[in-house]
Amino acid sequence: MTTYATVMGRHKVDVPAHLEGQATIPVLTGIQPQGDIIVLPVATTRDPGAPVPADGVPVVRGEATGNTHLLVAADGPVYWAPSDRDGLDCGHVTVDPCATAYLLHPEHGANGIGPGTYLVRRQREQADVIRRVAD
Repeated sequence: MTTYATVMGRHKVDVPAHLEGQATIPVLTGIQPQGDIIVLPVATTRDPGAPVPADGVPVVRGEATGNTHLLVAADGPVYWAPSDRDGLDCGHVTVDPCATAYLLHPEHGANGIGPGTYLVRRQREQADVIRRVAD
C-alpha cells in the first residue's frame, strides 16, 4: 500500500492540503479523471512505448496553473507512448502485471493505475465553443 506522502514526496510533489498524506492511494483499472485529463482503459497498443524513467514523465504541463501531471512507475515496468499528433490524445500508458503507475499532480494528489493499457486524454468542455479543459 502506497500513501500520498510516500509517492508524492519521492518525486518532490507536495501533498495537497485537502488530502491526508498518510492515506493509501487506491489503485484502479477503470476510468480515472484527474483535473483536465482522463485515463481510459483500452485494448493493447502495437507499441507500448519507452519505459518511464525513475524521475517520471510529464504527461501534461498545466496551462493555467503551471502544475504538471507527472506519470511515475512503481514495483515494475511502466511504459509511455506519447501521441504523435496534436489534439486531445496525450498518449498511452502500459502497466505491466506486476507494476503500478501513479499520476501525480500538486492540486489533485495522485491516481494509482493498475496493470493494463490506457489512453491518457485531455478533457474538453462546452463553453462558447468546444475547448480543452485548462487545469
